[in-house]
Amino acid sequence: MSPLTPPPGWREAADRAVRRGTRIDRLIPTVLLDSPISRAGYVYGTTIGWIWGSLWSTGRVERRGGLWVFRGLPAWAFPRGGVCVGGCFLTGTAPVTPSLLRHEAVHARQWRRYGFLMPLLYTVAGRNPLKNRFEIEAGLEDGRYLRRGVSGR
Repeated sequence: MSPLTPPPGWREAADRAVRRGTRIDRLIPTVLLDSPISRAGYVYGTTIGWIWGSLWSTGRVERRGGLWVFRGLPAWAFPRGGVCVGGCFLTGTAPVTPSLLRHEAVHARQWRRYGFLMPLLYTVAGRNPLKNRFEIEAGLEDGRYLRRGVSGR
């Protein structure tokens, strides 16, 4: 996946998306966030990631940056350049750099915070990474969505 060229005004839209996400978080009962319930969702997500990765990975499986990294999956088996499911990062043959691992580790923390809600909240946030609060919070440059220096942060 090659980095995007952001349109004018994208930073303001990104900031609005993060603020909107914060407002949504306030509507979620605290018992569901950073709780035993959310940890159960994280474990469930990690289990699903392990199953999917084990089925389709043709590369090395290793523990890096606190994540289980499954490489060599076919392109149809994951979106964009890879996907974090619980504590698993599922990807193809592109290099897994320290900055990408840093990005994916933020997604793993998001999974621990939101648990079972993570897939729903991520879907509601939308496919456009420049407006998806989870991608913005994980770092658009580290996630290879933007070239270094474009975000201004």
